[in-house]
Amino acid sequence: MLRSRVRALRHGLLATAVVLVVCFVVALFSWLSYSDSRATLTSLTARATGEVVSFADGAVEVRWPTGSARVAYENGDRVVGKQTQIAFDPADPSRAVIPGSDLFLETDRALGGVTFSIAVAVLVLLAGAVRVLLAVRSARAPAVTVSVRRIRLQSGLMVRSWLEIDGPVERWLPVYYDPVLVTLPSPVDVELRGGRVAVVDGVTVYPSGRAVTKHPRGRRLDNPVRPDPETRAPRGLGAQLRVDAVFLVPAPIVGLFWAYLDGSGFTGWITATVVAAVLGLWWGAFRGSDPS
Repeated sequence: MLRSRVRALRHGLLATAVVLVVCFVVALFSWLSYSDSRATLTSLTARATGEVVSFADGAVEVRWPTGSARVAYENGDRVVGKQTQIAFDPADPSRAVIPGSDLFLETDRALGGVTFSIAVAVLVLLAGAVRVLLAVRSARAPAVTVSVRRIRLQSGLMVRSWLEIDGPVERWLPVYYDPVLVTLPSPVDVELRGGRVAVVDGVTVYPSGRAVTKHPRGRRLDNPVRPDPETRAPRGLGAQLRVDAVFLVPAPIVGLFWAYLDGSGFTGWITATVVAAVLGLWWGAFRGSDPS
């Protein structure tokens, strides 16, 4: 009875671990970048009011009564001729920043990378913990015998197994994949616990979502009435990961969109692409993708 739990849990833990490792690496490099930028800003202790006098080669020239400096500033042509606050190093006035300059943007992006990585990690852990707790609680509920049919539904990139439950009100329950589902006759009587957890041929099959009373959308494929007992159902996580690899496809596009919004260039694209890719794998595990 523990086989399905172990398989679904192992799949989820593997995907969660990959997300956490990527989030840790992104957070670490972001924090190192933030620390360097913050240290630079901290050393600029002198303040003055000056004017942006020119822009060339990605930097503006600023002047104030006691000095001048060139400050890296993307699209700095829009601030030429304007008064601005200046922070500079009193020992070396050529080291300076102004509001909106590249150093401030890099510091904000680095801090955003840290907070974003932590937020993603926390949400992934929280979602997984809630799913496990709901499944465990349902497994302890009294069992009722119901007639079900196993179906597969493809909606977009996702293919999932569902149990179509007969009764006064027909219901559809998404479940995590287990090889026992492939050779399940249709229909067949199973034990249903708490309306969520099903015991099929002695194997506990756990829900990958809530039951619905309206037929879920997607291309439907029904189990045969009498499946071939010689059918070989995918069992290893290798087959599961090959199926989940489809969720990697949107990652580069998400990365491009993020880099465009954030203005972080190639580094931002790589980072966002990797994070989107591992979240795609996690989403497949969390929703219960079906490799059969």
